[in-house]
Amino acid sequence: MGRTSDAKEKILNAAHSLIELRGYSALGVAEICKAADVPKGSFYYFFESKEALALAVLDEHWQTQRGDWARTLQDDGEPLSRLRRLFEQTQASLHAGQQSCGTVSGCMFGNLTLELSNQTEPIRARLQQIFDAQVEMVDTVIAEARERGEVTVGDTHAAARSVVAQLEGQVLFAKLYNNTQHLEALWDNCLALLSARPTGMAAVSS
Repeated sequence: MGRTSDAKEKILNAAHSLIELRGYSALGVAEICKAADVPKGSFYYFFESKEALALAVLDEHWQTQRGDWARTLQDDGEPLSRLRRLFEQTQASLHAGQQSCGTVSGCMFGNLTLELSNQTEPIRARLQQIFDAQVEMVDTVIAEARERGEVTVGDTHAAARSVVAQLEGQVLFAKLYNNTQHLEALWDNCLALLSARPTGMAAVSS
């Protein structure tokens, strides 16, 4: 049982790394198995198709990221400070990846949205669920900030969608230009999107 679990984990890890590096469409099952150092038969023991593997990779990646987002956005700090930390952690993570492999990998969810959203319905639907969940997490923080009088937006859900879209867009630019400095504008842009009050901006700008 342990060896079986190890083989599945190897396949998932190899697929995750290869998808981040090269995308989904160019990968073949044989290449994934070679990178995982498992026989090709092991792949079809765990996954009925490459699409099924991609869905499993998405789920595993989101499980990790959701935990990271929850720890940042649900702690005891002020809401805008928590949101700013999410941006800072995103930039730090991408910068660390760039230092390790030489390139900014971007966001797996954003990358696959651009590559596959009009090609495979199951993956498109899963990506939509993930982004919807991200928006809900940010919405909760913005609603709390509004209750405290720190932002003046009317529709917090729409504002959260704009914040997540801005985050994804800046990550995309960081990947395109291979430069994480493109993420430095995130916070000022976020404050503008949220119509933050001067007192709220002062509280988180120090």
